[in-house]
Amino acid sequence: QVSLVESGGGLVQAGGSLRLSCAISGRTYSVYAMAWFRQAPGKEREFVAGLRGSAPITEYGDSVKGRFTISRDNAKNTLFLQMSSPKPEDTAIYYCAARRPGYDAISRRPPEYGTWGQGTQVTVSS
Repeated sequence: QVSLVESGGGLVQAGGSLRLSCAISGRTYSVYAMAWFRQAPGKEREFVAGLRGSAPITEYGDSVKGRFTISRDNAKNTLFLQMSSPKPEDTAIYYCAARRPGYDAISRRPPEYGTWGQGTQVTVSS
């Protein structure tokens, strides 16, 4: 079983930068894809970025491509999301998620992820 805890959210000005962290505990030795999703009020949960567990292969949502970077520090069992040049429309609760052990393909569909963190609020001011 894997547990996830996000941190690093807060208020940031448009054009600034912010780094979100997701502490991973439990079956950290298993191989599985991980991702960041976000959900704004009244909207569906949206795929932001994904990373395979077995290789440095990433995918990004169209709205963040070129601005956000997903990475993982295996020594620290932590997943990161570096947010550069955020925009007010990036305001949302950000969640990290893990697929079940053995499922290493990146999926953009929330139901494909079996473990979720509690979320961290990011607010981008204009």
